[in-house]
Amino acid sequence: MARTVQFFEYGGPDVLRVVDVPAPSPGPGQVQVAVRAAGVNPIDSKILQGFMRAVMPLDLPAGLGSDMAGVVEQIGADVTAFQVGDEVMGSSLTPAISAYALADSANLIMKPAEVSWDVAASVAGAGGTAWSVLNRLQIRKGEALLVHAAAGGVGTFAVQLAVARGARVIGTASERNFDYLDSIGAEPVRYGDGLLERVRSMAPHGVDAVLDASGRGEIPLSIELAGGPQRVLTLVAFDAADTGIQVFAGGTGNERGPALREIVPLIEKGLVNVPIWRAFPLEETAAALHTSIAGHLRGKIVVLP
Repeated sequence: MARTVQFFEYGGPDVLRVVDVPAPSPGPGQVQVAVRAAGVNPIDSKILQGFMRAVMPLDLPAGLGSDMAGVVEQIGADVTAFQVGDEVMGSSLTPAISAYALADSANLIMKPAEVSWDVAASVAGAGGTAWSVLNRLQIRKGEALLVHAAAGGVGTFAVQLAVARGARVIGTASERNFDYLDSIGAEPVRYGDGLLERVRSMAPHGVDAVLDASGRGEIPLSIELAGGPQRVLTLVAFDAADTGIQVFAGGTGNERGPALREIVPLIEKGLVNVPIWRAFPLEETAAALHTSIAGHLRGKIVVLP
């Protein structure tokens, strides 16, 4: 049996329960992982509260989480990249906030010894999303990228990955996050009224691309700064699709492995920093979700099964 967190009805974090369920068995191409740490992402609370029911219907009871790191316990048929005892990181097919999870072997990589369990469990979701959207925006060396909500989970990865690719990054944030953005290579600018003029003062000819991770209504000024909608992408402003911008609704699919293989060496070299806000034991998953919902964090939340 495996200890796991489940919810039997939609609601707030307090509906979560720690229960014992049979450990999942790997099928062809799959790996069973004994989870050492699982990352918490904003989408987890949205799933829990039922906001994703239209696009992600669930049979209750259900669990949460997809980012994880752990030790390979069993391998399914056709798996050649891993063996029992390997330390791995990536994303899971079954709920990651659990003692055991299944993963597609293509969505895992070996965890370097120098990377902690907390950090290893915090890369796949936000890091994979940032990697995917930068590719869709075709960010190249010497270009200027504007990132809205640059100090957030995806924003933090996007800034550092773009800088590693040789791009100039301007990041919107509250002033309390300016020092942090400066430390990871972004040029910070305060969001809110007058943002267009402030960015123009920093980049008189505009920017080459824009990543919107805030949803505060910056799409019109983003299109103006980028000289059109083609290289403006949002993660949150789904109602702006008719403007011609790119709307990214997740689903990186088979890009997860390639993303991890680019990001993790940058972490090892110190070129990408993954701050950890706090780690919670499995029994305190509800508290972890409450913290995630409250927001305004500068770092990832992890659960330790």
